[in-house]
Amino acid sequence: MFGLPSIQKLIVLGLVIAAVWYGFKFLGRLQQARKAEAKLRAGEAKKPQKTRTERSADAGKGNEVADLVPCPACGAYIQAGAKCSCGHQG
Repeated sequence: MFGLPSIQKLIVLGLVIAAVWYGFKFLGRLQQARKAEAKLRAGEAKKPQKTRTERSADAGKGNEVADLVPCPACGAYIQAGAKCSCGHQG
């Protein structure tokens, strides 16, 4: 009645099981990526939007250029007029 299944049927059964397994793994990763994206968007929505003047004021911060001079004692480059970690004045 049941007999022995052929090798071809076992191979096809294995392929079907593998396809279902990897399909569920793919769908789980896709769902996880969607949740992460939604969480990121929710975090961005909670932040207050900056005005144009605030954005331009933020852009100007931290862009100062400092002249560096070598320390006469150790040769490390430091800001002009600053004190070196070796103790000498730059």
